Amino acid sequence: MVTVKAGYHDGDAVSQLKGNRAGSFIYFFLSIRTLILLPTLPFYAQKKPLSAVIKEVCDGWNLSGPDNHALQYADGVQMYITESVIHCVGGSLSLSLSLSGCCAEDLYKGIQSADSGVRCDSLKQLANVSTDVTFAQEFISRDGHVLLVKIVEDGNESPLIMTHTLTSFFELMDHQIVSWENLSSAFIKKIASLVNAKVCDASIQQVSLALLESMVQSGRALYLLVKQEVTLERLLAHLQVANQQIQTKAMALLMALLQTAGDADRQVSGVVTLCCWSQNIIHSSGAVGDEMAHYLYVLQSVTLNHLEPRMRTPLDCYSQDQREVLHTLRQAAFETESENSLSNERRRSLCAKEFRKLGFSNNSNPGQDLVRAPPGLLALDTMEYFSSRYPDAYSRFVLENSSREDKHECPFARSSIQLTLVLCEILRIGDPPSETGADYHPIFFSQDRLVEELFCVCIQLLNKTWKEMRATQEDFDKVMQVVREQITRTLSSKPTSLELFKNKVNALNYGEILKLRQTERLHQEETLALPVVELKERLKPELMDLIRQQRLNRLCQGTLFRKISSRRRQDKLWYCRLSPNHKVLHYGDVEEDTESPAIESLQEKIPVADIKALLTGKDCPHMKENKGKQTKVRSSLANHTVLPMPSQFCLWTDGLSVLLGRDMGSESMRSELEILLSMEIKLRLLDLENVQIPDLAPPVPLPPSNYHFCYDFNATEQ
Repeated sequence: MVTVKAGYHDGDAVSQLKGNRAGSFIYFFLSIRTLILLPTLPFYAQKKPLSAVIKEVCDGWNLSGPDNHALQYADGVQMYITESVIHCVGGSLSLSLSLSGCCAEDLYKGIQSADSGVRCDSLKQLANVSTDVTFAQEFISRDGHVLLVKIVEDGNESPLIMTHTLTSFFELMDHQIVSWENLSSAFIKKIASLVNAKVCDASIQQVSLALLESMVQSGRALYLLVKQEVTLERLLAHLQVANQQIQTKAMALLMALLQTAGDADRQVSGVVTLCCWSQNIIHSSGAVGDEMAHYLYVLQSVTLNHLEPRMRTPLDCYSQDQREVLHTLRQAAFETESENSLSNERRRSLCAKEFRKLGFSNNSNPGQDLVRAPPGLLALDTMEYFSSRYPDAYSRFVLENSSREDKHECPFARSSIQLTLVLCEILRIGDPPSETGADYHPIFFSQDRLVEELFCVCIQLLNKTWKEMRATQEDFDKVMQVVREQITRTLSSKPTSLELFKNKVNALNYGEILKLRQTERLHQEETLALPVVELKERLKPELMDLIRQQRLNRLCQGTLFRKISSRRRQDKLWYCRLSPNHKVLHYGDVEEDTESPAIESLQEKIPVADIKALLTGKDCPHMKENKGKQTKVRSSLANHTVLPMPSQFCLWTDGLSVLLGRDMGSESMRSELEILLSMEIKLRLLDLENVQIPDLAPPVPLPPSNYHFCYDFNATEQ
């Protein structure tokens, strides 16, 4: 074997050769003429065919028969180099020059050796090199795969040799050089017997399960044969073992059988697999791997898609069975007198009235509401399930809403139809399973009729949310958006049982949804990022000074108050304002039409230095006098005064607090501070739009070893 080191040297293909012979290996560097700008070695594919490069190497080392040689990677997986991949060979990779058919021939002879040790080593090496398509073609051309089939069918080898044999066969067949359809029934039965065996080596069963999966996926004929030979009981037993690899391969085979089966067989297979999973894997303490998560997702999708025909089928208004279901819903909700004794006109009027109370838009012909598909007949199924499984909750829902005002009632039928559609969209009923999907719901494997049970929980949730939002008919779409969000958020937490889902979704009320939306909006705006929070804290003192100055300016402008007389009459006015030097409060009586009297006209004065305390609310003397009586918002700024509105109250209490050297504590101040902070933050972050702000500042680099790069302005000018 000759090892070729691909390098970036100029010269002829073999102009620089240096070797070191050690045993049967010859190491040398092959120098290739390449373009300097090329980072890899596409020269092989662009300038010369691979055969020409191999011939140059063989000629340089006086090797005969270049057609019998090939290049392959010397490190890692020793794949052969072909024309299609030669341009991907990196400049620092080691390549080996070997006899192309020698390895295949040696292994072919080795697996036929009388020595079991040689057979085992040969099969082990075969399992490793069979991943290479070039080798696989050489080995299969010698009917090596037929020899492997014979070894399996005879079944006389040890478990280790059998494992290597099956692995080699699987890797060879994976290249699709030989069709799976060419396999004999005896071989398939032998593989199935290994899977069905109660006592068998785990590695053998793991590879056997993978082989059967590939057979099932290859065609209908092999699917029927595998289905006939492999018992579902054994597959279910494999799902209950502790070996996760066997669990995964067994689930993969089950999914292959389930997806290849027809609709009639799929119903049975899906139910059996679902029961097995709910009893074992969902309660397993080990973490679910990515591959197993994908198979669970596929199982969920295939099983839920059984409801697609009902979802796609609109209600037939001429179907007697479907009309009877509608009347069953009506009769279960209302205790009606015997309809046989009523005239046809009276009966129609009563039915229309009760269907309207049920929430149907077309009360004379309620079937028209279910013509839209989706959700089609699935909506009728869910309503019937709710009324029969939970009759008390059903009657309570209908009667509670039929007793409300028309605009505040929550229409059961309309809500049920829309809720069923929402559940179909969330659970993706009707969508084929994705090849990479892994988003499954553990709750699915704990219920035989998940959609119906979810509907029963969510329709009561909808009624609860309707009341929390105080919704009317015009708010129907808004309520449905909130309910969709409640269901989606709860399912994203991966509840494992219906009871857990019910508790979580009911705890996620309308108020919690609003809080979550607000938090997410702030996160989206980077408002809660740690650097932004720190920036807010730095900006607060400056903005607080701005609010303090605004409060003092408002006190300097003054405010008109109403004076309360001894008879509790507010028939007199007086005006109060702060002096420009912020040391004296001037006030005095004014006329009704006075807007802003001059400070000189206000005769009374209160020096700010004489103010000992600011009393508000229940601490005011006149509030204590009127304890238990209904009073307005007042301040004891002076005896018996009333501020015109709460905003003025906040301005004066904040302003007086500033004069007294105290902190402002009004709601108005906190609101204005938040507005100013928000505006200032947005202005400062304009240049960082769509840039994610890190939580931690980047590290400060070390100072340079010298500052020779410093620009010397004086030297340049001279």
